[in-house]
Amino acid sequence: SMKTDVFSFGVLVLVIISGRKNTILDKRGDTVGDLVRDAWHMWKDQRLHELVDPLLGDRYEVAEIKRCAQVALLCAQEDPADRPAMTGVAAMLNSESISLPMEPKQPSALIHGCTDRETTSTYIGQSSRTIDITITSSAPMSTRVRIILDPEV
Repeated sequence: SMKTDVFSFGVLVLVIISGRKNTILDKRGDTVGDLVRDAWHMWKDQRLHELVDPLLGDRYEVAEIKRCAQVALLCAQEDPADRPAMTGVAAMLNSESISLPMEPKQPSALIHGCTDRETTSTYIGQSSRTIDITITSSAPMSTRVRIILDPEV
């Protein structure tokens, strides 16, 4: 469903920011870490700098990381009804003038389904570290978002 896609997109953005897998397992296969929950706690405690992939060093814009992390956490909220539509996500990522909700609610532990008429397609470019996202709504409209992570910038 669309709200599950929104949740997955939020997780994907956090994976890109952090360079970590979503779930960390111990040798027995038991979950010992959860990226979404860790990111949410870092957000609440104003420790987002701990979330950023160490390979980026200090070559990133703090405001951009904060905005991307906030949007990602909005996408991963517990209640699917609280998650933004992908068109809203694209708008939030494309424009700094769009104000974001004050604070994301606690992230989801489980993915909940719901119905929506939007569809999302995602392509991750391995060599260039880009993500192309095309969002198609039931209205005759399509939005395209490109996230480029380049540690050289």
